[in-house]
Order: sequence, then structure tokens, then C-alpha cells
Amino acid sequence: MSIYADSSIRAMDSLLSKYTPKMTTKDYDMVFKILLIGESGVGKSCLLLRFADDSYTESYISTIGVDFKIKTIPIDDKTAKLQCWDTAGQERFRTITSTYYRGAHGIIIVYDVTDRESFESVRAWLDEIDRYASDSIVKMLVGNKSDLKDRRAVDYDTAKAFADDLGIPFIETSAKDSVNVEEAFIHLAKLIKNQRGGGEEEESDKGDDEHFPWGPEQKQGGCGC
Repeated sequence: MSIYADSSIRAMDSLLSKYTPKMTTKDYDMVFKILLIGESGVGKSCLLLRFADDSYTESYISTIGVDFKIKTIPIDDKTAKLQCWDTAGQERFRTITSTYYRGAHGIIIVYDVTDRESFESVRAWLDEIDRYASDSIVKMLVGNKSDLKDRRAVDYDTAKAFADDLGIPFIETSAKDSVNVEEAFIHLAKLIKNQRGGGEEEESDKGDDEHFPWGPEQKQGGCGC
């Protein structure tokens, strides 16, 4: 489903209710809105498809506007309903997607480990988050397509140090091989839950191995889309 710029957040919530199976209040305890942002072609749609539907396609179709999927997951002794929004990465759509930062609880900033420019653009996306999103929004940096070792342009340590400086968690993923994708979404949801008082908040969480132990070589994978 694609949603265009002239749709308001309220209109989108109405569409969510219309096209999503009805759930009673007993089916979940929390609802979190999560955005995926980043340059076009980094694999945002592939990550979302892998997480929500456990599927993958080699066919790449650039997202126009914003797409969404919903998945319910257990977090500790609670059940969380995640509304995951895949925003278009093209520069010309940034004014469209700025509307969708409203009400978001968490943001996954995605870059392609084989594309240095997509990593360098992360700062611009962080500036946009600062401009449009809530000060309390939980952020995570994700390097996708990590299986493409022979094409790697951004090494793990460089990205990890960058994320540590920002004080946000970092992980490399493979949508294609289903590596660390679910772990990334669940970890972000746990951080959101803790921040909102659903549990004892983790201190600072800069991606320490104690809290987020996946290193570059523990699992291999990548998204080719």
C-alpha cells in the first residue's frame, strides 16, 4: 500500500484500521510507531518485508510515499503492536515523509554497507530527525547488505564508533539472509518500552556488547534490494 503527501496522520490511522485485521484490547498492551529512513536503495523495504512477513524478493521497486506493515511481538511479559512505516529515501520525497515523523516512537536509520555515500548521508537524516521528530524518539543505526563482503565500502568499526559517539545502538543486518533483522526491531521495541516506563530504562545504551551483542562476524548476510 502506498500513501501520498496529501494524507494526514489521522487519515493514515484510519487506513490502518480499515486494512488491518481487527484486534481487541486484549491482543496487545502497547502500540509503537516505528519509521525506517535512509537513502533510496539501502534495503528499507526488504528489511520491513523480512521482519513483517519473513519473505524476501530480489526485485527492487522504489517506494513512492510511505508504506506500512504491522506485526505483534512479545516483549518481556507484554505484547507490543508495531506499526512499521517504510519512508521513501529519495531526496524529492523528504518533504512528503516529514509529516510521518509525528507520533513516531522509534526510528531505524538504514545505510548500505556497500555504499559509502549512503553512510555519509546518515548525518543529514539525523538532522531531519532533530528537526521533525520528538526529542524523546529512540534511534537505531542499521547497516544493511552485510553479506556483500567483496563490495563492502563501510567497515563495521567505523560505523560502530559513529553510533557510539551519537549514543545510539548499531547493528549490521541481512534482509536477504534473514540475519539480525528481527533482533534489530525487537531491541528497538524494548528500548521504546523501557523509555516509556514499561520497564527499567537501560542506561545510555550506546550499543554495548552487554546490551546489543551482535558483532560484524557473528552472523553473515545482506539485502540485495
